[in-house]
Amino acid sequence: MAPGRPLEILVVEDSDDARDTLRLLLELEGHRVRVAATGAQAVELAAAAPLDVAFVDIGLPDVDGYEVARQIRAKRGDRVRLVALTGFGEPEDRRRASEAGFDAHLVKPVDPDTVLRALPARG
Repeated sequence: MAPGRPLEILVVEDSDDARDTLRLLLELEGHRVRVAATGAQAVELAAAAPLDVAFVDIGLPDVDGYEVARQIRAKRGDRVRLVALTGFGEPEDRRRASEAGFDAHLVKPVDPDTVLRALPARG
């Protein structure tokens, strides 16, 4: 386990394999992880419990990750670090992510070290 307090993390990903892999990586680092497969589940979980970081897939089956980010920002403000997960890394994609409220933009496939570097420092 890494030093510092565990982070409360939400992983929003519709791919079962990707979601489980990311959850496992973060749990092995000592964090508390909740998962959602849809945008609606994500918004509900984000409102219901403490949250430090959310990794959000842009391409979700119900609402896109941009809308999920906007809703989390509206409810939680800047207290949550939002990390976009997407297959698209063009400047326009990064701009849209930033405008939706994301703090970071990771292009899939994402290596484990990049995921861990996207986490905020722990107190």
